[in-house]
Amino acid sequence: MTTIDRTGYKVIGTRPVRPDGVEKVTGKAQYGADIRLPGLIHGRILRSPHAHARILSIDTSEAETIPGVMGVLTAKELPAADDAIQDLGEGAVNLRELSDNVLALEKVLYRGHAVAAVAATSPHIAEEALKKIRVEYEPLPAVLDVRDAMRDDAPLLKEDRYTKSMGAEKTDRPSNIASHNQFHAGDLEKAFAEADAVVEREFTTKMVHQGYIEPQTSTASWNADGTITIWTSTQGAFVVRAQVAEVLRRPVSSIRVIPMEIGGGFGGKIPIYLDPIAALLSKKSGRPVKITMSRTEVFEATGPTSGTYIKMKMAAKDGVITAAEATMAYEAGAYPGSAVGAGSMTMLAPYNIENFKIDAYDVVVNKPKTSAYRAPGAPAAAFACESVIDELAKKVNADPLEFRLKSSSREGTRMVNGIAFPRIGHEECVEAALNHPHYRAPIEGPNRGRGVASGYWFNGGMQSSVVAAVNPDGTVNLIEGSTDIGGTRASLAMQLAETLGIPYEDIRPSVVDTDSIGHNDVTGGSRTTFASGMAAYESGMDIRRQMAARAAKLWNCTEDEVVYENGTLRCTKDSTKELTFKELAAQQPRTGGPIAGKASLVARGAGGAFATHIVDVEVDVDTGKVTVLRYTAVQDVGTAIHPAYVEGQMQGGVVQGIGWALNEEYYYLEDGRLANSSFLDYRMPTSLDVPNIDTVIVEVPNPGHPYGVRGVGEVPIVPPLAAMANAIAEATGHRFTDLPISPRRIVETLHGLEE
Repeated sequence: MTTIDRTGYKVIGTRPVRPDGVEKVTGKAQYGADIRLPGLIHGRILRSPHAHARILSIDTSEAETIPGVMGVLTAKELPAADDAIQDLGEGAVNLRELSDNVLALEKVLYRGHAVAAVAATSPHIAEEALKKIRVEYEPLPAVLDVRDAMRDDAPLLKEDRYTKSMGAEKTDRPSNIASHNQFHAGDLEKAFAEADAVVEREFTTKMVHQGYIEPQTSTASWNADGTITIWTSTQGAFVVRAQVAEVLRRPVSSIRVIPMEIGGGFGGKIPIYLDPIAALLSKKSGRPVKITMSRTEVFEATGPTSGTYIKMKMAAKDGVITAAEATMAYEAGAYPGSAVGAGSMTMLAPYNIENFKIDAYDVVVNKPKTSAYRAPGAPAAAFACESVIDELAKKVNADPLEFRLKSSSREGTRMVNGIAFPRIGHEECVEAALNHPHYRAPIEGPNRGRGVASGYWFNGGMQSSVVAAVNPDGTVNLIEGSTDIGGTRASLAMQLAETLGIPYEDIRPSVVDTDSIGHNDVTGGSRTTFASGMAAYESGMDIRRQMAARAAKLWNCTEDEVVYENGTLRCTKDSTKELTFKELAAQQPRTGGPIAGKASLVARGAGGAFATHIVDVEVDVDTGKVTVLRYTAVQDVGTAIHPAYVEGQMQGGVVQGIGWALNEEYYYLEDGRLANSSFLDYRMPTSLDVPNIDTVIVEVPNPGHPYGVRGVGEVPIVPPLAAMANAIAEATGHRFTDLPISPRRIVETLHGLEE
């Protein structure tokens, strides 16, 4: 469905074939592990068996003597990194901690932490050489739970870390709490005292993996002229370049990053893990070096999303949500930088609540440094908030969707950070859900329940560059630097085609390396179709201006007298003077040479996205199995550039959210070992576990984009955790507040078998 009448688009809103589809389905597309270079050798990494230990010594001498070993590396050979914070394109990082996560120097902070690396002529020799490296450790107590890590007597990951409070002040004693921030407004005490209903709950979630299929892989060549070329699987080639430059203390101009096709990322392929190691091993050996992680390494040593603890209290009066108070503690892993800030800002975003206080804590634990995962921080926050809202609705005898609608955010509503929303579509999403046949249909039978939830995610802007070069035959080469994860080659090409008034098939998009295009920030934050799409639009307008100027010269008139419309140029003074895009493209050599439109910008006007989901479940109380009977996802997408891609993003987010709600978790043993570091034991949904997911596309155009685009890729994962929990509560009569709501947890809880 749509909330607007389309404005005569010819390309936008259609469903063309993706330009990279044939190469991918025929196996011709090149992924990171497909690189085969002359003289290529293989790298392997030695990782810590301890969750927390001091490194006393590392002896690599025996490994170095093995025939076929071309180089051995430890952290002492990394350049000393500054203890400084720097923005590298997807949030700020501490450069010393970034380097220490690549190779541990003094302490290992999680099981799987890299301590040394080997390059050899075969991967088997490299693996044998790892066994010959002698590392002496002093094991230290580990802390694995966010609440335990916050205790005054908790083992410290870093003895000189002090809590930064409200962005400035520091505590007077060391702590695992890296930061504490707070948002507050109104009179909470009064609002709770005057409320008709109050609900307070505590919630926990576990670390979960993004679930990408392709492991991290990187191939590096340290060239004779001192430059470095890196072929890698990444969501941001320019981010890799910036991070490697800082870790290796090299100029960014000396590093060329070639992004390969990517086998999934969802935020997990933004940080660097292998690239600096491969580069230094290449320097030592004089050969290109490839390192590919095993699945166990991916689980143990790359960034999952945070495990969380949230205490949530909310109040309602006269059918309206009047107050909210939350304490949020997110696991950052071994180094600060969890998504608790984003969680705190998105938690209450769907609602206009005058009285609130949110305390957000970023806490380090002996687990791998967390990374982004599709709307990082928001799903856990929505799980707590939307669960409590559901209970509030029941307490005041209100329909759960009508209750949400009555308190809905709208244009002008301020987020907890004080920023007012522009035109947004949460009300339209809730209304569409209310009127959907799914919500109107009865749900009958024992142990069945229906749950609803809303969610929000802001969209990023950041930097984008594109070049659009007109070919003599009237086709256009669209050159961009944003990794294509979810169909952005097509979405950018469609916006350029719409701008130029030419067929989509005449656009030839390609993603190039860091030496071949201006800076592009990471493909993440739901920014690419919005921000790089804006750059594509601007490059198209640049082409139109150049073509109008050339037509004016040909026709001996002013540029103001030339009209560009639907791929055709016309002279307003003489109706006989007309040229199509293809006709003028063919005349480039005699009208001034090649025509290329360019755009490099910092995208402004990002519009947040909202979603409301409905789910029906059936619970087998004897086995704990939850069957998802029906699922409907409603989302404001601004303008659906390619509706099939939009639907796919919505459905994909829902499936990941279902897995998070029911099965997925990092299961750590007391000594810090991850017990389920494979896809056999880490249970993700398959097509057999979910029904067909109905999608409802709501279009409330974003006023900050020429085509009304909002990001669509992240908000679909925000409501499912809470919607599933609410449905299960309805089906069983028990409110589950700890994720995942696994069969074991259901059986133990409903039958009183908890330890």
